[in-house]
Amino acid sequence: MTAPTTAPSAYPPAVEELLRDALNMAHELGGVPSRNQLMKQFRIGAPKATMLREALTVIATPRLDGTFSPDPITDPPVIAPDPAPVVTPSESAPGTNEDEMPPPREASPLVSPVGHPGTEITTDPAPPVTDAAPAAPVTRKRPVTWPVLLLCLPAFVAIWGGWVEMGRLTGFGEVALLPGIADQVVLDTAITLPIGVETYAAYALYVWLSGMVSGPALRFARASAIGSLSIGALGQVAYHLMASWGWESAPWPVTAVVACIPVAVLGMGAALAHLMHHEN
Repeated sequence: MTAPTTAPSAYPPAVEELLRDALNMAHELGGVPSRNQLMKQFRIGAPKATMLREALTVIATPRLDGTFSPDPITDPPVIAPDPAPVVTPSESAPGTNEDEMPPPREASPLVSPVGHPGTEITTDPAPPVTDAAPAAPVTRKRPVTWPVLLLCLPAFVAIWGGWVEMGRLTGFGEVALLPGIADQVVLDTAITLPIGVETYAAYALYVWLSGMVSGPALRFARASAIGSLSIGALGQVAYHLMASWGWESAPWPVTAVVACIPVAVLGMGAALAHLMHHEN
């Protein structure tokens, strides 16, 4: 008769579960098996085999001497674990008993240092906190523009003279403003061309570059300024060509374009004024 072999399992059995088969194995061998025999028979590790052999030594030794029945052991005794030690108050560490704990010490009052007798300690008061003086405002000097205007004066005179002569070549001339009322009030309408075209171009250029408007007003000021300067340049070119050729009057296409300039200037000026007023 041989002791049953324990099938391998993912969970190794405990010592109490192997004790019954180990007693039967010891009965067959006639003595307590060695640790290697237990490891090989039950496929357990060395620590568990050692514990199992110690249990067999305690239980099976008197029975192997002839005091037990030759039948195999079916119900081995249960090995109870050792009871946990009970700590009595007498065995506790010194100083842990509440009766033996010293009373808490009272905090001593703070004692201010005392100088020599008869010495009075005086402290100087802190100087009053005054607000810092406000920083002086930084004044920016405006750039001087009169030299630029002085440089533009010759160009203005040349443009003025060109437009006045262009007006005479295209039919502009002296007109009585109040006929029948004040016949002596006469105005040469040729001067309306430089006043209208170049003055509006300068103002639209100022609105465009000054940054005081945005959106539609800015876009219109930019477009109208470029357009007015372009018309002024073309008018000067046309006049000087006709003057160099000795023409006494301008051809009808030039006359038609020049006649529409005052109306165009009036419309652009009114539109720019409305856009600026709407934005503000």
